Amino acid sequence: MKYFNYEEFDSPDIQGSGQLMNEQLLHMLDAARKEYGKPIVINSGYRTEAHNEKVGGKPSSSHLKGLAVDIACKNSLDRFKLYDVLRKVGFKRFGVGGTFIHVDIDKSKTQNVTWTY
Repeated sequence: MKYFNYEEFDSPDIQGSGQLMNEQLLHMLDAARKEYGKPIVINSGYRTEAHNEKVGGKPSSSHLKGLAVDIACKNSLDRFKLYDVLRKVGFKRFGVGGTFIHVDIDKSKTQNVTWTY
């Protein structure tokens, strides 16, 4: 990875757990960061079951498999630009919250979808 390090993806309760992230997802994020042209801040990457439960994640969360990230996004202009870049690099599953964008590459779930929180 050029723009990220594994620690950014750690579940807060287990140091080094960012190493469990899917490599394809990490390459896609690197490509998105290059295209976006400014830092991308990861709010949540890999999650242990305990941490997922603590933050109110779904039991079937793609974060548990290292297939998802939540990216910080503070305003609608950045959200629009980031969403566009993430689609260009191949993401097909988006969750949009007020302060973040969730993307995952979980092929066991419906593709080409966007939902809101």
